[in-house]
Amino acid sequence: MAERRYFFTSESVGEGHPDKLCDQVSDAILDACFKEDPQSRVACETFASTSLVLVGGEITTKAFVDFQEVVRDVAKNIGYTDPAYGLDYKSMAVLDMIHSQSPDISQGVSGVGLDEYKGQQGAGDQGMMFGFACNETEELMPLPITLAHKILLRATDLRKSKALKWLRPDAKSQVTVEYEGHKPIRIDAVVVSHQHDDGISYNEIKDTIINQIIKPILEPTGLLDSNTKYYINPTGRFVVGGPFGDTGLTGRKIIVDTYGGMGRHGGGAFSGKDPTKVDRSAAYVARYVAKNIVAAKLAERAEVELAYAIGVPFPVSVYVDTFGTSTVPESRIEEAAKKVFDLTPAGIIKSLNLRQPIYQKTAAYGHFGRSEFPWEQTNKVDELKKAVN
Repeated sequence: MAERRYFFTSESVGEGHPDKLCDQVSDAILDACFKEDPQSRVACETFASTSLVLVGGEITTKAFVDFQEVVRDVAKNIGYTDPAYGLDYKSMAVLDMIHSQSPDISQGVSGVGLDEYKGQQGAGDQGMMFGFACNETEELMPLPITLAHKILLRATDLRKSKALKWLRPDAKSQVTVEYEGHKPIRIDAVVVSHQHDDGISYNEIKDTIINQIIKPILEPTGLLDSNTKYYINPTGRFVVGGPFGDTGLTGRKIIVDTYGGMGRHGGGAFSGKDPTKVDRSAAYVARYVAKNIVAAKLAERAEVELAYAIGVPFPVSVYVDTFGTSTVPESRIEEAAKKVFDLTPAGIIKSLNLRQPIYQKTAAYGHFGRSEFPWEQTNKVDELKKAVN
């Protein structure tokens, strides 16, 4: 029976998107805490609107953090440097609504809750987290989200280098790939909406984005053809953007942050949370496990689900799904993963070295598929193979 043909679409948003601005502020505050106090407990939320950034949430730390300076530096580095953009790092208001972590949550995480878990670090919340990997790209990530991120990374490089001076910070992209079974066979459609200065003609914007941003990224794949469709700023104008055009909030781009919809999501956002929050750390280790499964060629695709209970120092369930692509029974891969990886909250933090200021870099262009992050290592391949056999 012939494998089914279908289309799959993923989107990305640029670092100047209002929600991504907020993610980066929340993670910059986490990093600032970790630089002085690696034991900081942080759950930082950010809201952005016209000429305003508000930070709130729960932080318990020994570090001194100048929230004004951190927030303004993030906005400046993104490119919000002109009052005409509706948000300017110099003139915007920055409001601080931070308070300390709930003692009820703290006692479970610190191992001073129920007697049976005394002295053991528990999960900071209940919930389920998913990790995914596939062999479509060298990063072992789905192709649509990988390409969508790379398009916006190139746009950002051209904007910040002043090669395209009329680009403004806000941007979105979307890539539709045609598949045959699990194999990408062509790129069907590309959408890019990029904020721009007033007075630039639509034809110049369209031609430039297609020829200087999209094609240099997509042509090397060999998947473009004469039927590939391009939708550039489809409303015809994108001058008003960023928090001036749409309010921003931390944690609203969870599918952009992960696998572009290819693979499930437990629902918890990442940015602004220290690694005692398993929403973040367990999603990272689930990716670590899934990537090593695929790198070990135990499966072409792998999805790992972990579930936790607040205050409990071990996962309440571990599940591996290979979508019928595994070379050995999934039950054996599952048992091997439990042996090879320490999936306790404390074990995750230690094995991935998560108490370090690395988080602001994660907050734009995806948390996965980027080699600088410790959960992207494939250093457990040999152990997994041995455990399976």
